[in-house]
Amino acid sequence: MNYKRLLLCLLTGYTFASTSVSAYQELQPPHEYDKVSKELVEMLEGIHYNRPLIDDTISEKAFDYYIEALDPTKSFFLKSDIEKLSQYRNSLDDALRDGDTQVAYTIYNLYLKRLEKRLVDLKSQLPEMVKGFDYTIDETLNADPETLEWANSEAELDDYWRKRLKNRALTLKLNGEDEDKIISVLERRYKNQLKQVDQTNATDVYQTFANAITSALDPHTSYFAPRASETFNINMSLSLEGIGAVLQMDDDYTKVVRLVPGGPAATQSDLAPNDRIIAVGQEGEPMIDVVGMRLDDVVDMIRGERDTKVILEVTPSKGDTQTSKKISIVRKKVKLEDQSAKKEIVEIERDGEKYKVGVISLPTFYSDFAAIQAGDKNYKSSTRDTKKLIEELRKEDISALILDLRNNGGGSLQEANALAGLFIPSGPTVQIRDQSGRVTPLGDSDPGIAYSGPMAVLVNRMSASASEIVAGALQDYGRALILGDQTFGKGTVQVLQEMDKGQLKVTQAKFYRVSGESTQHKGVMPDIAFPSLIDKDNIGESALDNPLPWDKIHETRYPVYWNMPAYLPILEPRHEDRMAKDPNFIAINEQIKEFKDQVETYKTISLNEATRIKQREESKKRELERENKRRTALGLETVDSVDDIEPVEEDTYAKEASEILLDFIATNQMAQAQADKKTAQK
Repeated sequence: MNYKRLLLCLLTGYTFASTSVSAYQELQPPHEYDKVSKELVEMLEGIHYNRPLIDDTISEKAFDYYIEALDPTKSFFLKSDIEKLSQYRNSLDDALRDGDTQVAYTIYNLYLKRLEKRLVDLKSQLPEMVKGFDYTIDETLNADPETLEWANSEAELDDYWRKRLKNRALTLKLNGEDEDKIISVLERRYKNQLKQVDQTNATDVYQTFANAITSALDPHTSYFAPRASETFNINMSLSLEGIGAVLQMDDDYTKVVRLVPGGPAATQSDLAPNDRIIAVGQEGEPMIDVVGMRLDDVVDMIRGERDTKVILEVTPSKGDTQTSKKISIVRKKVKLEDQSAKKEIVEIERDGEKYKVGVISLPTFYSDFAAIQAGDKNYKSSTRDTKKLIEELRKEDISALILDLRNNGGGSLQEANALAGLFIPSGPTVQIRDQSGRVTPLGDSDPGIAYSGPMAVLVNRMSASASEIVAGALQDYGRALILGDQTFGKGTVQVLQEMDKGQLKVTQAKFYRVSGESTQHKGVMPDIAFPSLIDKDNIGESALDNPLPWDKIHETRYPVYWNMPAYLPILEPRHEDRMAKDPNFIAINEQIKEFKDQVETYKTISLNEATRIKQREESKKRELERENKRRTALGLETVDSVDDIEPVEEDTYAKEASEILLDFIATNQMAQAQADKKTAQK
């Protein structure tokens, strides 16, 4: 696509009006996908868990999802455009069913026209605009997607873009870039977006449209066109070298969805979910701005040869979201041993005596299928490794055990069932309900128990799927205290179906606990909650669009070993008292409050340089004061700068979980002694 440079029209203020002839080429439906459309309807109606009817109700939802996918920040369409396009709100289902998706391309081509004109005009006028920005004026940019409205006029949209550009320029200025570099970075950024427009083909549009339909059913059902299908399969097999992070597009940005347990990003850096990647660099080479770049192109830049270094510039999801930071990560292949179970011992002193609590950290539920198929009797699996570690910990004379499933996103269902079986005799651990309503219980058939003593399961918001099955089963059986945060809430099962072109990942079943409660949407609620730095409003099943609901089926038969709720009136007050005095938890709670305050603060972004500098300095000051308050309470030396702050080596959560387990043991012993006394009196 050849873009003609536009004449800059300098009037009062800035205008994005242009006299150029648009160079964009309208895209048309690829007829080879007519069959795919009909096939997609048949499969969704036939095998999706809800057995939906793809009708006007679905079409209305899909229309909104499609518009949001094209223009998530309301940056290109006008309100009048949306009103005009709304005539198609009830037509998307018919288009798919008839195999004639012209309506999707009609909508897209109007979007393409608006986008290209906006970006070409903006790129042409950008140098003069940046040079003319006055950062002493008190004005703000609305950054809250919940309150953004479609612009009523071109002039209103022009002003919105002026503020967006000013914000990006100011952010770069505050990061130490001079005016020429700011102009260069922003020009390259919009050039990337124009390049992305040029690279978008009819198949890309079809995939976006198809996924607007699937998103109206649930967030985990997706259509993958052939190229996307290949990338998906590569990600599932972890066959390429990289950093071990799952990424997705969010507006013009590449956003971190989750980190692969045991991967380079999880073990080498402080990269976190919801961080936005704005630039990527190779060791010894300049950084390349990737805002507006295609996701697959960004992924290709991050991937590379093993043992080479990639540098990511990100705007963090926590703290001052207007300032970027650089993170260096050495590329590695995620190996099975990197995800293996690991053990440690937490020592707690009480009344002059030391008690040992074993901790087994399990990043994922794994099994070396290749070794199993090869007949290797010494194959690795999460259950085998955990059992071995339990045996080692028992030799250390531990008083209790913690199974740490924090950040465990799931894995092998078979392994989850087998691992739960290490702590209970043979019996059901989960129920699976398919689209026909048939319920199948799954569980462990081995009557042996590897550990029968007091235990807890430590979870957080990133504990999902198979982790929730294990935590839910051990909670229902009364076999373990569940400590931490509400889990992710991923209680659905997806399967991959081959299509004439591409693949369909479709939700076909739901997980239910042995108590009959679903893990979907609600997740597993802890018996005792710990403060969490993970924002549940942005992470978790309930934060996704259109998740399947929580519900309940009949419970299955299972024994209950300890009535854990009966102990909570004693355990919870002691836990709360310790947290109120613990310098680490005090700092964590203050940090959580700071994050919540910042979320509200940055819904409206100041475009005044002095205000932004003041906000940043005050944030650093509060962080330094919080850290030095913690250090003073612990008898440690204070630090002079936030740059000197290092991660806390002690696992505050594992230590408190150990304290709770010792409280449980003492309470249980007291209850048992009272019961024995009553028995003796009889």
